[in-house]
Amino acid sequence: MPKSKRARPRKAQAAAKVRSKATGRKSVAHRKRGNSKQDHILGLLRRPRGTTIENITQATGWQSHSVRGFFAGVVRKRLGLTLKSEKTDGKRLYRIAGGPVREESAASSGT
Repeated sequence: MPKSKRARPRKAQAAAKVRSKATGRKSVAHRKRGNSKQDHILGLLRRPRGTTIENITQATGWQSHSVRGFFAGVVRKRLGLTLKSEKTDGKRLYRIAGGPVREESAASSGT
């Protein structure tokens, strides 16, 4: 006689707990820490000359692919900053240029 597996119904209490946690997070204000790795990297990128990935890997202990991911995910997407890349003397320098990128300015500049 074959046994069939039935889908277990979700408990109402568990769903209520999930909802209460999600709403609780929205009301919590995040603290701004000035001594985080993110702040240190942004300080390096805000220098007029910029910085290299090698400098950032030495400062944070991250690997180079993690630094590139930080550039794409945090600097460009989450913070909306314009990251400029220049290659001089065989080294690629990265720096933050100006403020956040806006939809209107990007559309008007043709990029």
